[in-house]
Amino acid sequence: MGDVDDIDIYVAQPIYEWQQTEQGKWVMEHANNLTYHTAADPHAFGYRITICGEMDQGPKLTEYLLKYKK
Repeated sequence: MGDVDDIDIYVAQPIYEWQQTEQGKWVMEHANNLTYHTAADPHAFGYRITICGEMDQGPKLTEYLLKYKK
C-alpha cells in the first residue's frame, strides 16, 4: 500500500476485497481474534498490511496449510 495520510481508511477496501476471496472467506469462518497490523515498507515507500489470527492446531490448520500455503 502506498504512502497515505490515514492508513486505516485506505486499508479498508483491500481487506474487504481479500475477505471476498476463497481464502479470505475460509479464514473468516475458521480463525479467531483476527486483527491487522501496519508496518512501514521501505522497499515500496509505503506500508505493508498483515492480517493475523489464531487457529487451533489440528485438522483445520492442516487444511489451511494444504490449500493455501505457497
